[in-house]
Amino acid sequence: MMLSGNIWLWIGFNVFVLAMLALDLGVFHRKTHTVSIKEALTWSAVWIALALIFNAGIYIFSGPEPALQFFTGYLIEKSLSVDNIFVFVLLFTFFGVPAAYQHRVLFWGVLGALVMRGLRGSTSRAQSVAEARPSRRSCYERLRA
Repeated sequence: MMLSGNIWLWIGFNVFVLAMLALDLGVFHRKTHTVSIKEALTWSAVWIALALIFNAGIYIFSGPEPALQFFTGYLIEKSLSVDNIFVFVLLFTFFGVPAAYQHRVLFWGVLGALVMRGLRGSTSRAQSVAEARPSRRSCYERLRA
């Protein structure tokens, strides 16, 4: 059973991600403060643990191959995110963003990126459906033949 075949799994996953984002900014980081190294490491451990729990769910419900694919993709994305940290440091330094506001700026940047990716995905799917649909003229020509 592939996860892509069940729409309710995707809806549940997206609701969970949105709930975690709301909890992150609305509850845990409601007050603006400078994030310490200890706090950053703790939150990193929490998010990694959630990803591993999700991976265990994939293993249980879909088998070892999809779980290995998810884990491999997760490790690649985690390693590629290191260069993003460098870019964030450069941008925060250039624009003089105070340390107390950096988490909020990153949060809204990540949320904006997710929205843009979602829009890009939905528009590309709509475009591919429209391109696959025959035009009225080609239908008419087929009927005449």
